[in-house]
Amino acid sequence: MNGTRPADDARAGGGRVARGAGPARLAPLGRGALLWAALALPAVTADRLGMNEPRPLWQQLAGLGVLAAAVALSRRQPLAAFALTAGLSLIATPALFSVSYGPALAVFALLLGLRARRPRPAAVGFVGVGVAGTARIALVGVDPAPEWLVLTGTLLFGCVFPWLGGRYWRQSRALAEAGWLRAARLEDEQRHAEERARLRERARIAQDMHDSLGHELSLLALRAAALQVAPGLAADHRAAAADLRVAAADATDHLHRIIGVLRDVSVHDEPAPLTPAGESVEDLVARAAESGLPVRWEPRDAAAPPPEPGGITERLLHRVVREALTNAARHAPGAPVVVAVTGQAHGTTVTVTNGPAAQEASPSAGGSGLLGLRAAVASVGGDFSAGPHGDGFRVRAYVPAQRTPAPASRPAPSAPFTRARRRVALGLGAAAGGGVVLVGAAFGWYAYTETHSVLSPAAYAELRPGTPYDAIAPVLPDRAVGDPPVERAPAPPEDADCRYYRSSGELLVSVDHFRLCFDEEGRLAAKDVIPRAGPSGEGHEPYERREESAR
Repeated sequence: MNGTRPADDARAGGGRVARGAGPARLAPLGRGALLWAALALPAVTADRLGMNEPRPLWQQLAGLGVLAAAVALSRRQPLAAFALTAGLSLIATPALFSVSYGPALAVFALLLGLRARRPRPAAVGFVGVGVAGTARIALVGVDPAPEWLVLTGTLLFGCVFPWLGGRYWRQSRALAEAGWLRAARLEDEQRHAEERARLRERARIAQDMHDSLGHELSLLALRAAALQVAPGLAADHRAAAADLRVAAADATDHLHRIIGVLRDVSVHDEPAPLTPAGESVEDLVARAAESGLPVRWEPRDAAAPPPEPGGITERLLHRVVREALTNAARHAPGAPVVVAVTGQAHGTTVTVTNGPAAQEASPSAGGSGLLGLRAAVASVGGDFSAGPHGDGFRVRAYVPAQRTPAPASRPAPSAPFTRARRRVALGLGAAAGGGVVLVGAAFGWYAYTETHSVLSPAAYAELRPGTPYDAIAPVLPDRAVGDPPVERAPAPPEDADCRYYRSSGELLVSVDHFRLCFDEEGRLAAKDVIPRAGPSGEGHEPYERREESAR
């Protein structure tokens, strides 16, 4: 006794379980926190680096909160997480793309493809985002054409393409799992096939043992019968020969019963059994004649081609003749037997005919040798018949010529898996190609509009308030800025038409802007320098010095 109670042990065990389960529950929270931190980093640093227009602090905090909610929903409701991020991106910019929330949009699209089972809700979500973005561009967009191109390119290249990547990843994992299951099933099938092959081989060997040994024992019984009636043999020797003949017949019946336990119907799938090495049908007939069986061999046509030595046709003919001679020796002892072989160009026919029995046959049970021969001959497309013929019995078998089959070419592997991979690859390629084209077109339009709205600092410094627009027009660029930084600009004069121009042609960065405001008479009423967004903001000082020196 250690003085502790069961309740204390239960509480202690419960504490250990709780402490062990705690890290398991905290692991998803840790991964979610890391994901949120990675997605929040561009949202926090983009404004400070001047890659976005400055936003109030409450907007930045609200965006971080929406990202946190999206991360929390991404595991069980990935479509809702993507919708939250897409809505946040549309609120930030009608064109959907922004440095602050673009990475988050792509990540949640990837998770949507990885975790959502059906593709239809994702397709509906993408269409909804496109419709909402188009409506917002039509309502509040400054330059609709390039903004819509950027929206379409972002939707395809930043949403659909990552979603397809997630779908491909999901399908790859599913295919890998299915592949392992299929491999295990194939291993089981291979094991069962090997077991069935062993059983068929054992049955085939048993069949061949029965046929071969039965034939040899029948010939032994024939020799004993011939010895029994030989002239000049003593009575005791005749009795011994008779006993030997009866023992050979009994051994044949015992062999039939024992081998029958191992034999199976599946053995007839084999086209031909084993044969003595180098023994042809003619050699078999000659050996039976030497043993005392009254058998006569009728040769084939000389013009007909003989079967291939050791081939399927010759082995099957050997088996038919051997079984027929064995039955003739057992059931019709002393009867004359005729073996006739006729060859044709398309096959070979063998006929074994015996007359009525000249001696009393030993009692024996019927076997299944003829049934096996019928199935073996039929398996190669031949014809087999056996039955009474006159006062005797006849066995006839036609075996067509067998050609060595050419190795069949294996078909292409696994149509379902190949088609699934091809569909995913085509989808990824189409999305990538469409995204590249649209994003390239949008970037080209963006580069054209930005570089054709540049007012050089020297020309700006020479402008004087009160100058008519016609005098200023020759130094002004072809286009004005389509998305001017109105939030950072001072209040314009009343009833003035203000136009904005870039101070340089640099792309993808914030630059200083010039604002020129004209009154109702078309004269320059005011000129202002709007500093670029970012931590420095000192880019307007040179222009002020140039303006003062010009004055």
